[in-house]
Amino acid sequence: MVSDNEAGQKPLLLLIGSSARRGREFILRSVTARYRLWLLQPAAVTWEGPYVVGNTVVDNTDHDALVAAAREVAAEHEVAGVFCYDEGLVWPAASVSVALGLPGNSPEAIAACRDKNATRVALAQAGVPQPGSIGVYDLAGALAAAEEIGYPVVVKPRGLAGSMGVKLARDPGEVEAAYAAATAITYPGVPVFDMSVLVEEYVDGPEISVDAVFHDGRFVPLAVAHKQVGFDPFFEETGHVVDATDPLLTDPELLEALERAHKALGFHTGVTHTEFRLGSRGPRLLEVNARLGGDMIPYLGHLASGVDIALAAADVAAGRVPDTTPQHRRTAAVAFLYPERDTRVDEIVVHEERFTPHIHDAIAMTDPGAVLRLPPRGYIARYGRVIAVADSPEEAKAALANPTDLVELTGTPVEVDA
Repeated sequence: MVSDNEAGQKPLLLLIGSSARRGREFILRSVTARYRLWLLQPAAVTWEGPYVVGNTVVDNTDHDALVAAAREVAAEHEVAGVFCYDEGLVWPAASVSVALGLPGNSPEAIAACRDKNATRVALAQAGVPQPGSIGVYDLAGALAAAEEIGYPVVVKPRGLAGSMGVKLARDPGEVEAAYAAATAITYPGVPVFDMSVLVEEYVDGPEISVDAVFHDGRFVPLAVAHKQVGFDPFFEETGHVVDATDPLLTDPELLEALERAHKALGFHTGVTHTEFRLGSRGPRLLEVNARLGGDMIPYLGHLASGVDIALAAADVAAGRVPDTTPQHRRTAAVAFLYPERDTRVDEIVVHEERFTPHIHDAIAMTDPGAVLRLPPRGYIARYGRVIAVADSPEEAKAALANPTDLVELTGTPVEVDA
C-alpha cells in the first residue's frame, strides 16, 4: 500500500454518516480544508459529493459491518482517524477507531455518554453536581418517581438528544402525558432500552451548553451557548447565543464539573457538547453528548471567536493538537423559526433585501410540501433559520428581534390527527 500522505495528499478521515445538509454542511466545508473524507453510510453520496474522495455503502449502525467496511478502506488507504458528529452513530464510530488502532475513545465511554442513565450513575460516583434522577420501566414507576423526587419533574427519554421528547410535569396528570411523549419518539441508530425513561429533578435557571475539545489529557472550552426554549411544557430549542467573551468560559466551578464528568465517563479525545442548568445552587450537569453540538453551535462559535470547532474535532480525531487560539471576540446568535400550528409548507421566501448589517445569513430549512408538526406530535419542526453576528449579545439579540420578517412562511394548516 502506498501511503497517501507520502504521495503528498491531505490525511484521510473516515466520515461515519453525514446527516442533513442544511445543518451540517459547514462541518464538511471546514474539515476538507485540511483533510480528505471517505464517507461510510447506508445511502449513496448526494450533497456530500464535493467534500468526499470516496464512499462505502454500509449500515453504519451495525458495529461489525461498519468495522469490516472500514478495514477494507484502510487496506487500500492510509487512514488518519475516524470522524463522526451524528448522535446515533458516535457509538459504532468508536468501534471503528478502536478496531483500526486510531485516536478516539472506547465504545464503552461513548455508550456511557449515549445512555443518560449510565451517565447519571457515573457522575454520581464522581460527585459531579447533577439533578436527582430515577430510571423507570412504566408509567406506574414514573408516577412513583415523581412523588419521590417532588414536583415539578422533568420526564425524558433515556437515549435521545436535542431535547426531543423532554417535558416538564407539574402533577400526576402531566407525568402521564410526559411519559407518553417520551416513549413515543425514536431516532435512527439509538438503542431502545427496557428502562427507557428518566424522571428527574427540575433545576431552575437558564440552560447552557459547552462545546469543548479534549486532547492529550487536557481540555479547552470553545463555545458556551445560551439556549432559548419554547413550547412549554416541552423544551424545544428555538435559538442560541454564543459570546466569545462569556465569563463562563473560565468559570472554575463549571470547568471542574466538565473535567470530573469526562474523567468519570472515560472520555479523553474529541469534542463534546455538554449541557448544564445554571440553578440557584450552582451549575447542574444535564447530559454529555460525545459529538459536536447541533443547531449550528460550532458555527456560531467560529463566527464569535474565530476558533473553528469542527476543524478542532477533526484534528483530534487525527491525533493532532487543535488550534484553540481566539482570533476575535464577538457574539453570534441563531433563531429557529416554527409555524404557529401544524402546517403544510406551500412556500418559504427569504427576504435578503430586509437584512440589517448584523444579519449574517438566513435560510429556509425545509421544502414546499413538508408537513411541520409541533410538540408532541413532532419535534424540530423548523421552517427557517436566521444567524446574526455583532459586537455584543444585546446587539445580536436585537438583530433577531423579528426573524419572521426575514424568512416568510406561507402554509396550509393541517389537522392535528391528519
